[in-house]
Amino acid sequence: MRKFDPRGRKVKILATLGPACTEPDVMRRLFEAGADAFRVNMSHGEHETHAQSIRNIRALEKQFGRPIPIFADLQGPKLRVGKFKDGKAVIRHSGHFTLDRDPTPGDETRVELPHPELFGLLEKGQRLLINDGKIRLRVVRADEDAILCSAEVGGVISDRKGVNVPDAEIPIPALTEKDRRDLAFALSQGVDWIGLSFVQRPEDIAEARKLIGGKASLCAKIEKPMAIRRLDEIVELADGIMVARGDLGVELEPQEVPPLQKRIVNKARLVGKPVIVATQMLESMIESPAPTRAEVSDVANAVYDGADAVMLSAETAAGDWPEEAVTIMHRIAVQVERDEGYIERVRFLDTPPDRTTADALAHSCMTVADTVAIKAITVFTGSGSTARRVARERPSVPMMVLTPSFNTARRIGLLWGAHAVVTRDIGSFEEMIAKGKRMALRHGFATGGDKLIVLAGVPFGTPGSTNLLHVVTLTGDELDKYQS
Repeated sequence: MRKFDPRGRKVKILATLGPACTEPDVMRRLFEAGADAFRVNMSHGEHETHAQSIRNIRALEKQFGRPIPIFADLQGPKLRVGKFKDGKAVIRHSGHFTLDRDPTPGDETRVELPHPELFGLLEKGQRLLINDGKIRLRVVRADEDAILCSAEVGGVISDRKGVNVPDAEIPIPALTEKDRRDLAFALSQGVDWIGLSFVQRPEDIAEARKLIGGKASLCAKIEKPMAIRRLDEIVELADGIMVARGDLGVELEPQEVPPLQKRIVNKARLVGKPVIVATQMLESMIESPAPTRAEVSDVANAVYDGADAVMLSAETAAGDWPEEAVTIMHRIAVQVERDEGYIERVRFLDTPPDRTTADALAHSCMTVADTVAIKAITVFTGSGSTARRVARERPSVPMMVLTPSFNTARRIGLLWGAHAVVTRDIGSFEEMIAKGKRMALRHGFATGGDKLIVLAGVPFGTPGSTNLLHVVTLTGDELDKYQS
């Protein structure tokens, strides 16, 4: 097993797998470059291809001795137009265009919309956005068989282009039949996180959670304006949140997305749940070996906002420079976190502890680390809840999470500042202190003379019993004993 050194940063990097990185050697290079977790996009590829990728990731775990989270991203319901006689047509700017239920191939005046749930739902004045908003239609008249629109922005439209409906809550579930098959497959492969796409309402989360049955953590992807209206409820029900800026940016005006991103990040942080900022972060690196200055600033701002993770999509899945994209994102994050004003910035958000012993101690970890020269916080946990409480406070030092559960270690791998280590459970106070010191030395978090915070619960092995905070000092004798 190869030694794995801590990343030197607290924010995590989630890299999407795809044609550009299917080979085990490429995955290894992405991991060594800085990828902390991998996303399997169920919108593309076959189950066998995904199964092989998952096997490759688990082999990496054994090679480096570090739990690696796997994030299976479900496609969700996709609205699309039908087909055209010539494969495409041109919608005239300011002209009329009809979406109807006739399966006959379309032309420059009409096309089939094979989604009966939309007919009778849409109202005059509402928008329809086609091909990621490149074509913008406004409803003039809608009935049970046809939706007559005026083209505010026309252009070329081709077969099966996607349709966004930003002004209406669409009465379709977040899980399609394909999603259900993909979900069953992903759970059978032991993935750690499930990404639920196009969430509109809390009921979508409840349905998915019932199907998951505790076998994985659930991340709600916020990409529909309708989800914003019930954001508090969605955040409360989900295990994590993703700011999916792709579709969100299509359905909203561009200037609305940055403040909304900050609002979503803050909502998730307040309840101590990991939040991922995703989509088009280093988009130009799909083809270029270097990002634009604007993209660098975009990634840096997400890190300054205190996001738990930042995600690469096509940059690693299908780009020409996947390893370079991970390397650049890693360097940006490290540079931001070295900024002397970084910790102050991520603490602009006040995260007052709940009135529990566990929350009070998690908050104390932050204040002790700020007051005393602490090198790391060592957290003993079975479920991961203590680690989430500590991470919510955004302490100035890294957190080493010791757990007997592989599932817990993998799931908290997307948590800000958390370095998970799977180890046998402890049975006494003395064993806890000794193991905390030994693991800090082994994983490069401390050396002789350094101080550590140890956080745990007594009686040991009892979920929700966090009630002990202890500051320990590593002696030179302990360092010599470990190195001998």
